[in-house]
Amino acid sequence: MKTIDFSYFIERYIAGEMDEAEKQWFRNEMDGNEKLRKEVEIRRKTEAILKNRDLLNLRIKLDSIEKKRAVEVNVRRQTKHTTIKYAAIFAGLIIIGGIALFSNKGPDSGEIFEKYYTPYEATTTLRSDVVMDNSDFNLALEYYEIHDYRNAAIYFSRALENTPGDMHSALLNGISNFETSNYPEAESSLTKVIDDNKNLYIDHAQWYLALCYIKTDENQKAAEQLAIIEKSKSIYRKDARKILRSL
Repeated sequence: MKTIDFSYFIERYIAGEMDEAEKQWFRNEMDGNEKLRKEVEIRRKTEAILKNRDLLNLRIKLDSIEKKRAVEVNVRRQTKHTTIKYAAIFAGLIIIGGIALFSNKGPDSGEIFEKYYTPYEATTTLRSDVVMDNSDFNLALEYYEIHDYRNAAIYFSRALENTPGDMHSALLNGISNFETSNYPEAESSLTKVIDDNKNLYIDHAQWYLALCYIKTDENQKAAEQLAIIEKSKSIYRKDARKILRSL
């Protein structure tokens, strides 16, 4: 029997170019072919690494452009007339006076977020209730660990379609959407974990939901969520108390 060269089909499958019939055929082939499954996973990981490398290169280029622009702006400023310079100094003194007058005002939501937000480390909180043979979850976790939150959210969502009761997937889906500024989806997923009320991830969901409200300037909702955390035995209760004092 002639051996099938799956390279062409692997590329089409990963790129999402197959129709439903072709996808079903290919999945059936993977079910009975462990070597093929491993090859697909390796290709996916390679794609993820290449995407992140391209993103890093783009960031480096943008940073270089921004630094060059800043230098040019600084040079132009230094060539301006002395009168303008003194006018700027005078305006600066007015601003400083205003800041001093309102110095007792607490930090804004952006400052609070920057001070208290730290990314959730998924690899240190894996539990026995995670379905380890869930390929969508495993792939989503790999994307999450390399900070590709857009793809992580896609695959955590797929994992939840197969196992809607998996609150770990729901938590990570919420945080992934939070990281990509998809706040409505983040709030929905985190609230799902809290409403379930029978899992190990409620403390984390409450905390990141509160931060989500802070990020979207919904301070009343944030205060209500932080008050719940403060009264609980959550590991976040001390930080919740500090934030409440500054809101």
